[in-house]
Amino acid sequence: QVQLVESGGGLVQAGGSLRLSCAASGNIFSIAAMGWYRQAPGKQRELVATITSGGRTSFADSVKGRFTISRDNAKNTVYLQMSSLKPEDTAVYYCNANGWAYSSIRFNYWGQGTQVTVSS
Repeated sequence: QVQLVESGGGLVQAGGSLRLSCAASGNIFSIAAMGWYRQAPGKQRELVATITSGGRTSFADSVKGRFTISRDNAKNTVYLQMSSLKPEDTAVYYCNANGWAYSSIRFNYWGQGTQVTVSS
């Protein structure tokens, strides 16, 4: 089993910043990629940003230039720095990690989600 613990969500005014953290623990041999997804009310879950173990990143077009993603491989932790936040960034943000357990079984886990609310 792998556990993902997220933190850092909250309420912020438009134009403000927030930093999300997600720490993975448990039966982890290696993590191939970690990332953040979000789901707004009435909408499907969408990718926000991902980062591989080698540091390759990808971003949704809607957050490029405003969000950055980083990762501490030693701590199995991923961070999402969100700046210039807009009301449309309001959503529940979910952390995701995929990789391999010590049993060589591939895993793909989700965090419980953290609410980000941007007021106008």
